[in-house]
Amino acid sequence: MFSLSHLSAGFIAVLVGYSSSAAIIFQAAASAGASQAQTSSWMWALGLGSGLTTLLLTLRYRQPVLTAWSTPGAALLVTALAGLPMSEAVGVFLFSSALLLICGLTGWFDHIMRLLPGGLAAAMLGGVLLNFGLDLFVSVQTAPVLVITMLTVYLALRQRLPRYVIPLCLLTGLALAAGQGLLHLERLDWQPASPLLMWPEFSLASLIGVGIPLFMVTMASQNVPGVAVLRAHGYEVPASPLVSVTGFAGVLLAPFGGFAFNLAAISAAICMGPEVDAAPERRYKASLWAGLFYILMGLFAATVVSLFAALPKELIMAIAGLALLGTIGNSLTLALCDEHERDAALLTFMVTASGVSLLGIGSAFWGLVVGGGVHWLNQLRLKKQHGHPRGGR
Repeated sequence: MFSLSHLSAGFIAVLVGYSSSAAIIFQAAASAGASQAQTSSWMWALGLGSGLTTLLLTLRYRQPVLTAWSTPGAALLVTALAGLPMSEAVGVFLFSSALLLICGLTGWFDHIMRLLPGGLAAAMLGGVLLNFGLDLFVSVQTAPVLVITMLTVYLALRQRLPRYVIPLCLLTGLALAAGQGLLHLERLDWQPASPLLMWPEFSLASLIGVGIPLFMVTMASQNVPGVAVLRAHGYEVPASPLVSVTGFAGVLLAPFGGFAFNLAAISAAICMGPEVDAAPERRYKASLWAGLFYILMGLFAATVVSLFAALPKELIMAIAGLALLGTIGNSLTLALCDEHERDAALLTFMVTASGVSLLGIGSAFWGLVVGGGVHWLNQLRLKKQHGHPRGGR
């Protein structure tokens, strides 16, 4: 059955994914000396790979499994690819994706995720999403009428029409932006993309210096939060097959510019909230729409830049923040409900929200490291006091 809430959630998830990373991807391609045709091929591969893996995994598990490319990985490549020829860059992509595939096939990733307490996963998710909620109010400074009106619509209809409140907010924002002359549709230039095969070359220095960091960043900053988002929403999909499929997609599409595929976290959360559907078992349909929009964006990758130039950034910031408000609240509730794990969860949330990056790895990973350490110490203390640990999940 068609549902506007499913379609709009899928669209917003893809919109957020592209708006938060497209510019970084263009910079990474430029660092490798990519031509305009090669950059278009990168975007074609990333859109097509994300769309096909999202559709495959969502249909396989009937749960909202959303994949994406590695945004932290792209940020790493902006500096790491400087001076490398495109052929060696493609070799790095193949190597990193092969490591992801091996990690998934061996089951190592599932073992790691079984050790992650649910409260810490929820705290990390809240920390990852916090800035998106804050950006909603930051955008008021530059577009007060647009954002305040969208917020008013959200508050007025949140209880009455929970499934349709986000699409109505989006339509309100588009109408206001058009009325204020903020939509620049004349910039749109619809042209299909052409994939370009780029043969790889392998250099030990680039594989170690770029390939291994790209693998680590993708695993720690993308796949771990991606599985945590699923767990925080009650979806118990086995993690290793998900990583295997995204790694395999990377191996296939690396010669076309698909540098890394992984589980989505922030954009995935948009497809899992109660606004999408009152029944959690039907929310996977939003991910199906997201997969279709990914493929469409990939096929018309040459127009991605002009599409985002047509929308005011305040509109994108506002709709992302509104779409994630419910998820942020639910995450914090779950994270802080157990008083015995509250310190660990709070530290996980704060470190993640800080945005700190160490050794090229993002704050979500370090939040789990700090919170996990406190959790482990709490378990040891409780075991000594009572002779057994309290439930960790």
